[in-house]
Amino acid sequence: MARKFKNIFNPTRTLTPNPASAHTQAKFQQAWALHQKGQLAHAQSLYEEILKMQPEHYDALHLLGVIAGQTKNYQRAITLIDTAIRIQPNNAAFYANRGNVLQELKQLEAAVASYDKAIALKPNYAEAYANRGNALQELKQLEAAVASYDKAIALKPDLAEAYWSKSLALLLGGDFVDGWKLLEWRWSSEELKLTKRNFPQPRWLGKESLAGKSVLLHSEQGLGDTIQFCRYTKLVSDSGARVILEVPKSLFGLLNTLSDVSDLVVRGSPLPAFDYHCPLLSLPFAFNTNLNSIPRATKYLSTDSIKLTHWTSKLGEKRKPRIGLAWSGRPEHKNDHNRSIVLAALIQHLPADYQYVSLQKEVRDIDKPVLESSTDILHFGNELDDFADTAALCELVDVVITVDTSVAHLGGALGKPTWVLLPFSPDWRWLLDRNDSPWYPSVKLYRQPNVGDWSSVFDKVKADIAQIRR
Repeated sequence: MARKFKNIFNPTRTLTPNPASAHTQAKFQQAWALHQKGQLAHAQSLYEEILKMQPEHYDALHLLGVIAGQTKNYQRAITLIDTAIRIQPNNAAFYANRGNVLQELKQLEAAVASYDKAIALKPNYAEAYANRGNALQELKQLEAAVASYDKAIALKPDLAEAYWSKSLALLLGGDFVDGWKLLEWRWSSEELKLTKRNFPQPRWLGKESLAGKSVLLHSEQGLGDTIQFCRYTKLVSDSGARVILEVPKSLFGLLNTLSDVSDLVVRGSPLPAFDYHCPLLSLPFAFNTNLNSIPRATKYLSTDSIKLTHWTSKLGEKRKPRIGLAWSGRPEHKNDHNRSIVLAALIQHLPADYQYVSLQKEVRDIDKPVLESSTDILHFGNELDDFADTAALCELVDVVITVDTSVAHLGGALGKPTWVLLPFSPDWRWLLDRNDSPWYPSVKLYRQPNVGDWSSVFDKVKADIAQIRR
């Protein structure tokens, strides 16, 4: 979502509570330089050495807390930053980073209060306004979130994270007109660190005629994004263009079924000649997509017949209703702690006398013992070579149940009944307060009624699974 644990401390100021020795100050500057470079372990050891010499060096305490937050040791982060605040209660940066930690802990109201304190101490604190907007967005207070982003932008007109986060809030609320436009700020975001493709050919954003032209469409972020937005190849083709689609290798077999693509290319392979290019996530902006004009086919991807035959044989005769399961996404995803669940939490809500099929290729260490002891869940792991295999498995189950990961988009694109389990404040594409999706007619959404409340979601899923047999 938004940039967290931003190192906003200004090392040019001497903020230590007592005059520091030249040795201590030099060590602190060295630690800060390493921290800025991302060498967290080395920086941490130096901050700890400083605190042995000067236990109330509140800048070292604060930045040690920032490192604890960056390494997801949130309780330690709170303890360290609170200690720094006790010693020096008038430093806005301390409250801002405390708010970041509280936001990660899902103590969202407390996070907003901490940002408010930072802003009271430093009224021109653009970054605090931006992260305050993020906490408000997670509380689904979108109007207040947008106002907070606007304040950040007014104070710092080049703050890319504020524009980007505002775009997500607008899209989540269904304001596609301004949302797509502001989403283009993602290229300037230090948080996303996207690599902008520097082709000599111009980027197409909907202005030029495509009649008789060749257009390269290229993926830029997650696999789910590629699956969701490859639907736009038809609109580009219908505009008179020859479509070249560049995708990750794991999606090549799946997307090879797209009928409007002239050339499908694996990312990193030589590209054919083209006249324009466009990142996939810029296509809704180029086509002025609103809620009523989303390209909404019931099914726009197909399953490879050879894969389907293979997995039909692999699964054997169907004796019970089959349910596909995907419970976690990529651990490195910035919102993974909100969207992924542990298998043990889900499995106790799954009714007996069904055959469950794992759609996970990778399984986390915490889930492995549970999966190995669950005789009702078939798991194939590394036998899933690519998404064409996963698609075949999706085709062979009665319903796909998944958290917000690429499998949700795969099931929807295949037109399979797909139940998506969502956190309280979901990713923008699922919008708010509805159990269906304008992107995927076959998708049903299950939302947390309160922050972190997966139990209510599981109870609803359990009840609906029982309806499958009936």
